[in-house]
Amino acid sequence: MSRWIGLTIAAGAVAAMTLGCSQQGSGTAVVIEDKVYTVTPASVNVKAGIVTGEVTEMKVTERVEKGSDRVVAPAKLTGTLKLKNTSANQSVRLIAGKILYIDAQGQPIKLEGTRTEPTLKFATYGSERLDPGQDATQSLDVEFPAEALKTKKLKEIRLELAYIPSPYKEETVNFTVSIGAGK
Repeated sequence: MSRWIGLTIAAGAVAAMTLGCSQQGSGTAVVIEDKVYTVTPASVNVKAGIVTGEVTEMKVTERVEKGSDRVVAPAKLTGTLKLKNTSANQSVRLIAGKILYIDAQGQPIKLEGTRTEPTLKFATYGSERLDPGQDATQSLDVEFPAEALKTKKLKEIRLELAYIPSPYKEETVNFTVSIGAGK
């Protein structure tokens, strides 16, 4: 019987430690919200050689903790890039794009820490090659420097495109044929 009493006391102690000493949740959940910065103008026309286009729906978004405004996810520039080959006789192979943020003194604004440089890859099958008159649309979702969020710090956004033009020619070939008698 003393064994049963010892076992009951041990079980009671474990139950008290598990249930009685458990930590309760603080009851306040951290609320994360998107802080959206408008880009003016939200849409611009672009031209680089024989490639023209438009950047639309531009905005900058960072994720912050409500109340404290502590940044949870750094700022990103989002939008849509539409490019068109305006040449009549050259195809364009889009290689890459790079975005630079330029301050009021004409100097690039650096990204902080280990954030990656904002680049565009044209890897989707078919979107990297534009024949004359063709266009391609690409989503923008790139890093944005926190320094550029300060009032009057950002003067312009520069899009550098790398592409390879190649001759594009359409020719017509006629050849003589005849149809034999049916059997």
